[in-house]
Amino acid sequence: MIYRELGTTGLKVSVIGMGCEGFEEDDYAMCGRLFDSAQRLGVNYFDLYASDPQMRAAVGKALKGRREQFIIQSHICSVWKGGQYLRTRNLEETKAGFEEMMRLLDTDYLDVGMIHYCDAMSDWEAIVNNGILDFARKLKEEGRIRHIGMSSHNPLVAERAVVEGGIEVLMFSVNPCYDLQPANEDVEEIWADRNYTEHLTNMDPDRQRLYEICQARGVGITVMKPFAGGELLGSNQIAGVSLTVNQCIAYALSRPAVATALCGTHSVQQLEESAAYCDASDEEKDYAAALASFPRVSWVGHCMYCSHCEPCPQRIDIADVTKFLHLAKSQGRIPETVREHYALLERHASDCIQCGACETRCPFGVAIRDNMKEAIQVFGY
Repeated sequence: MIYRELGTTGLKVSVIGMGCEGFEEDDYAMCGRLFDSAQRLGVNYFDLYASDPQMRAAVGKALKGRREQFIIQSHICSVWKGGQYLRTRNLEETKAGFEEMMRLLDTDYLDVGMIHYCDAMSDWEAIVNNGILDFARKLKEEGRIRHIGMSSHNPLVAERAVVEGGIEVLMFSVNPCYDLQPANEDVEEIWADRNYTEHLTNMDPDRQRLYEICQARGVGITVMKPFAGGELLGSNQIAGVSLTVNQCIAYALSRPAVATALCGTHSVQQLEESAAYCDASDEEKDYAAALASFPRVSWVGHCMYCSHCEPCPQRIDIADVTKFLHLAKSQGRIPETVREHYALLERHASDCIQCGACETRCPFGVAIRDNMKEAIQVFGY
């Protein structure tokens, strides 16, 4: 298993995480089997957005005796009412739901307390005005949650929460189709086939900026829907081209600030297939050629950090130099962390001899030599 730092939380998380969709299957017996397999595979991170009391109890049972081996991302504001799931912004319901969750999980703390599903500006304002954010901060002060997170599909709302609300971990939908879609307060719009019938060009700038702001601020991103709910893997895929599990995971993990991909786990076999990413070859992970062949989509001129441009005769890590350049430009300044990470690179933009070999290999027609010149201007070397 490969592990990454989750932003500046200090948590070291497996790049493959578990979604909770399969925990309820086989009358909740699947939950224990998945946690046994996760421990064997080195998967230490999971998301629990569901409020089903039986599922939460099954997770608590699966964690018994090994709580410290797993990092829990569980959702406040996701409650069980009238025998069904409810997303609430009522403070008293949120508090009661949190206490029930902790009892069922049989734990004293959550590693990440995730404010659940905020896709509208008005919803974020309700979270602030109704005392939900203050409640999360109080839980952190008490040590009952270690870090505050929020889940969202809307890059503009997520950016506001990160900038204004001190969100430390963002659960966000990341895959090469959703990244084409502009911000919308109706989450169903990013699924709609009709939105992929016209010619689309490059990544939506709001989503790109969100990833870069998270990277610059030390906010870790945990990825939901890396396979677009399975659409990218099947025959009726919205992309018009099937991708593999490895390609989808590699794409998600190559975005700035991303620490882990929360993969759908409806069986032990599916979890094993996702975890096999860590032993896959570079060729098996390569998503660039597939993206370049997407029908009705052009990525021309947009660096996807895929490293097809390498090897560089000067041993420059072109993808990292470009990523740090984008991070600095998105902030309008050079954040200290970006400056330090750039300095730690073995080779820098100033080592570029402008031979152009990289540009002959880039499947997206990126003006790499111009990027190197700009990086020298920005960083000074």
